Amino acid sequence: MEPIGPLMMEHRLIERMLQLVQKEIQEAEAKQRVDGAFVDAVVDFIRWYADRTHHGKEEAILFRDAAQKELSSQDRALLNELIADHNFGRRTVTQIAEAKGQYLQGSEEALKTLSEKLRTLIDFYHQHIQKEDKFFFPAAMIYFSEQEQKAMLEEFWQADRKMIHTKYGFIVGEYEKQK
Repeated sequence: MEPIGPLMMEHRLIERMLQLVQKEIQEAEAKQRVDGAFVDAVVDFIRWYADRTHHGKEEAILFRDAAQKELSSQDRALLNELIADHNFGRRTVTQIAEAKGQYLQGSEEALKTLSEKLRTLIDFYHQHIQKEDKFFFPAAMIYFSEQEQKAMLEEFWQADRKMIHTKYGFIVGEYEKQK
């Protein structure tokens, strides 16, 4: 298995969560109220699974190793764009958490802001995942020998042992049953 395999599998779980977020936005707008516990779960999922686990492996392993290679100018630009994307995602999640807090304090604009930021998150991840799956991941593997890819994959497995994928798979599965 190439090291991009596990990363792409993680993308599928992120996409499942995004589908749930889309459903929540529709329900929230119809009811004019949001499920605060669900928003908390989304923030937690994105911060811990999508960012610290998934983006963490990309940045600390794949991107680190790719940055040391003599990438084409196009691949180097895409690598830099992906890093900027990760930072944009982090800022967006912070804005979602802040809007949820304002919503709970009774702000009339917060529900609208929360919906907008959640839509931004969905759009962002759809585009970001496409950039990685279709462009950067396949291109990046060309720069690595089979031995380097095996070492990278092992480093991914070591990083995963520190994370709790099962927890987040369970959370998404439970919300899928409810939505």
